[in-house]
Amino acid sequence: MEPTVWSLLGIFAAGVEILGIFTAAHAVMGVRTAQGAIAWALSLIMFPYIALPLYWLISRNKFEGYVNARRAGDVAIHYIVQDAGRRAREQGLFLKGASPTHRVFEVLAEMAFTHSNHVELLIDGEEAFAEIFRRIDSAKEYVLVQFFIVRDDHLGRELKARLIRKAQEGVRVMFLYDEIGSRSVRRSRTFERDLTAAGVSIRPFGSNRRWRNRFQINFRNHRKIVVVDGRVAYVGGLNVGDEYVGRDPYFGPWRDTHVRLEGPAVHAVQLSFMEDWYWAAQEVPALDWTPRRAPSGDQNVLVLPTGPADDLETCGLFFVHMINAAQQRLWLTSPYFVPDPQVICALQLASLRGVDVRIMLPEHADHLLVYLSSFSFLEEAEQADVKIYRYQPGFMHHKVILVDDHLAAVGTANLDNRSFRLNFEITVLVEDRQFAAQVEEMLLRDFGQCELAHAEDLLEHSFWFRVAVRVARLMSPLQ
Repeated sequence: MEPTVWSLLGIFAAGVEILGIFTAAHAVMGVRTAQGAIAWALSLIMFPYIALPLYWLISRNKFEGYVNARRAGDVAIHYIVQDAGRRAREQGLFLKGASPTHRVFEVLAEMAFTHSNHVELLIDGEEAFAEIFRRIDSAKEYVLVQFFIVRDDHLGRELKARLIRKAQEGVRVMFLYDEIGSRSVRRSRTFERDLTAAGVSIRPFGSNRRWRNRFQINFRNHRKIVVVDGRVAYVGGLNVGDEYVGRDPYFGPWRDTHVRLEGPAVHAVQLSFMEDWYWAAQEVPALDWTPRRAPSGDQNVLVLPTGPADDLETCGLFFVHMINAAQQRLWLTSPYFVPDPQVICALQLASLRGVDVRIMLPEHADHLLVYLSSFSFLEEAEQADVKIYRYQPGFMHHKVILVDDHLAAVGTANLDNRSFRLNFEITVLVEDRQFAAQVEEMLLRDFGQCELAHAEDLLEHSFWFRVAVRVARLMSPLQ
């Protein structure tokens, strides 16, 4: 090689190293957690050729594009929300005399608790989708559909056929999916084309839409929402894929939880969809915002959308506040358990003040790195008598919280960094003793199919497995 080539290579290498150092400074100033900042800074200085592209692709913690779009749509959306709120207030649907605990939740959600709601648990995947499909079939005005994962398989095609049929009947259908989670839809030559041809408005969430948002692919829309005619909403852990109804031989029986929601809180779910739709389609859809009491039931409900466009780390604060609110019992279920230090501390303190703290995790893995990380928390949990159970039959995917005998939450958020900072999530919080009792009964059945995990269980694995667990823990800020 010519000396000039070597010189150019040297200049290039020096340039990459200098860029790595400057980017490390950017990480120190911009990454929210100290652990994440340290991990990125060291990687950028020591391994710039690998770390630099990864940093600009996955390190962002604020979804600027969505924030700007929200501001741009604020005028139209503001008037809709203001009018809906006024009418709900005139009908006396807002909960009065909120406690300090309530007020924190309302500030985080930027919404109020409403009463006159009815929430029903949907536990079995087959039954849940049968219920959702029946409701879609009965739609008169519009259907809003939003999922993280949509597969072009038997269940996905069944949903597709029903949406096509409703669109052909003149019902407005809006379908929003995450393009990373729903790769099957993107790869299919017919799925999106057939829906569009039938008159369905279908959009990918498009986190990297536009040139200035090109490096924001790490932000994912993890919400699972169906709203029919502004009267009923469905929220929970179920995506659209055969595995979610137990048809995948690898995962076997799939354990998940969804809820059906009726009453004024449906509009809060609808608002969450509308903001996401505005980002994806640049339009504010005309929807029904007439407040309605549920035909039966009088449950207090708060809908909490969270995501990387929030000013605060809303999702993490919600979990910490739920933990701190517990006086007798705190039962959590999550398929992924990679909590922040403040969440671990809150769990330990809850147990130390006498709260029955139980955490249910899956025995089987679908994401290896997160699965390995969860083992590293066993010792910290056991030191404070926090009990971790592993669900044995099939895969456990539901995200449920039960606090004492009156407060329960079902949603899409996991106990990990992605849900806390990177994913758009939605949670339905219910204050009602009867509903809490139903959740308790459901979770007792699940705990009956679990085995209690112990810190010493890790010692039964090989040395290299234990090394992998520690390495995975070190990478937790990046997970």
